[in-house]
Amino acid sequence: MSKAKDDRFVPLAEVMRPHGVRGELRLKVFNAESDLLLDQAEVFVREKDGAEHEVSVDKARRADAAILLKLHSVDDRDRAEELRGAIIGLRRSQFPPAEEGAFYACDIEGAKVVVREGDGVREIGSVRSLTSYPSVDVLVVHAADGGKDWEIPLVEGYVAGVDVDAGVVTLHTLDDLER
Repeated sequence: MSKAKDDRFVPLAEVMRPHGVRGELRLKVFNAESDLLLDQAEVFVREKDGAEHEVSVDKARRADAAILLKLHSVDDRDRAEELRGAIIGLRRSQFPPAEEGAFYACDIEGAKVVVREGDGVREIGSVRSLTSYPSVDVLVVHAADGGKDWEIPLVEGYVAGVDVDAGVVTLHTLDDLER
């Protein structure tokens, strides 16, 4: 099965606190621009003790950078409070297809990162995560040599290509990058 079609749990938000008295939850969304949780009939809830449950969604709506989520089985503030700190996510197979030329950050976590050198490539590490700064998204790359992580701007000047199926990110250069 392709990594992009697997059934792994992908964390999308954390329950910050109850909202109101009828069990609504205020979520901190890890990717503030994502609306993925707004259109789901069911989500996975991973509680602080590690217990994981699939739960029906009654409704979801935006509230500035947060999402307010009402789960079917959470009907009062006390139960909502018990979920503080829980992680809300989906199975990767629930994601819609990525747009042409785009990918989901979860699909490249762990991918090998190589840089072109002459006629070949040299492995520099593996993708640890994707971090968004106000001006640019960067790949955080765990250095193969055990040194400090690389932060590679996710722009054409550095990134030559991302092959999700092969699990490889190819870079043009490391010039002008510090770690």
